[in-house]
Amino acid sequence: MKTPLTAVLTSVILMGCTAVDVSPIADHHNPELICLKMNRNVIVGGFEEAVEQRLHHHGIKTRRFDGYRTPRECEYTLSYTAFKTWDITTYLHRAELYLSYQGSPVANATYRLRGKGGVGFSKYASVSSKMNPVVDQLLGLES
Repeated sequence: MKTPLTAVLTSVILMGCTAVDVSPIADHHNPELICLKMNRNVIVGGFEEAVEQRLHHHGIKTRRFDGYRTPRECEYTLSYTAFKTWDITTYLHRAELYLSYQGSPVANATYRLRGKGGVGFSKYASVSSKMNPVVDQLLGLES
């Protein structure tokens, strides 16, 4: 039988679990170039680079652009948001990716740490280690 303290500690630890919700891109989409619509409100260090590196890992070229006007050669665009929080140091606790084809949504993904990571140390993992599987799932690919 669990003691009340054990039950409370178990609940706190389980709150630190990661939640990933993905609607992957359909099989008939095969992007060779994905343009990243820069979000200057994102202050998570290395976020854009982590996403781009993972796209490159899968042989997909990237191009960054600012503003509302999508470059002509960008059939696929990726917009995003990411949030960091603080506990001893800052870390990524939530991110959202939205992939569009010619302006129409084709895939999306959300990464979040339940309870902002709770007491688990995995919340301090690198942005790449958190986002690589999310990008893979968004593209409907394996790691």
